[in-house]
Amino acid sequence: MLVNAANITEKTYRKLTAIVSANAMVLSTVDTLNHQVLNLEELELESTGSLENALNNNAVFQERYDQVVVLHQNNLSTFVPAPLFNEQYIGSYLQYNTKVFETDAFAYDALQTYSMNTVYVPQTNVNETFEKHFKSISFKHIHTILVSRLLDLSKNVDDKRMFVHLAKTHFEIVIVQNQHLLLFNSFDYKTPEDLIYYILFTAEQLNMNPESFRLEFLGDISESDAFYQIVYKYVRNVSLFDLSDLTLNNELSTAENLKHFILLQS
Repeated sequence: MLVNAANITEKTYRKLTAIVSANAMVLSTVDTLNHQVLNLEELELESTGSLENALNNNAVFQERYDQVVVLHQNNLSTFVPAPLFNEQYIGSYLQYNTKVFETDAFAYDALQTYSMNTVYVPQTNVNETFEKHFKSISFKHIHTILVSRLLDLSKNVDDKRMFVHLAKTHFEIVIVQNQHLLLFNSFDYKTPEDLIYYILFTAEQLNMNPESFRLEFLGDISESDAFYQIVYKYVRNVSLFDLSDLTLNNELSTAENLKHFILLQS
């Protein structure tokens, strides 16, 4: 159950974060006092019923937390500059890159530091299931976490930097330059050829020379797999994202930190 944060004697100094997609959930628990990762777990989900079953039967969800955060994972999102954003017309921003319906619910995350908002379709059934169990939660879209963190890390870097966040069936390309978002897009893929095609096509649109721009990988990838190797063949400056400054408070492997970057940076 969620405690009343106003009563310090009831605080647990623990935070639960869960990334929920259509068929899976990844969760972490963090000691907020010492900023240490206590637990990382991946669960398969077949339906809303299986989510409810997990919340009722998994020991992690029976603990008490000061904060419970749900991160929605889907490609139903877009970024809107703050000067162009009007909450009254929130659904209209998504119609240019995805199919939306009148019955869809819409939400947005404010990235105030960068004067823009993430507009997206949340999984309302997921929120309702978590709220039923914990009474009070907060929620965001995973693209908010990914982009805001990469923008933070681009401070005082004047060159264009490309980040590719790879998952099993899709990947995101984020291009930033000194805390400015130049491009964000999400692509479905199956083969290494799909991956390099979209990377080179995107680079061409922003006049980024494969011989000179810097590309860094995040997500479910290693230097030995075919997806990394094909990019290494066509892009001169490619590497895995350097996590050395971000992994001081956990004992997870480099591969786990890369794969769960969004979760661990939320």
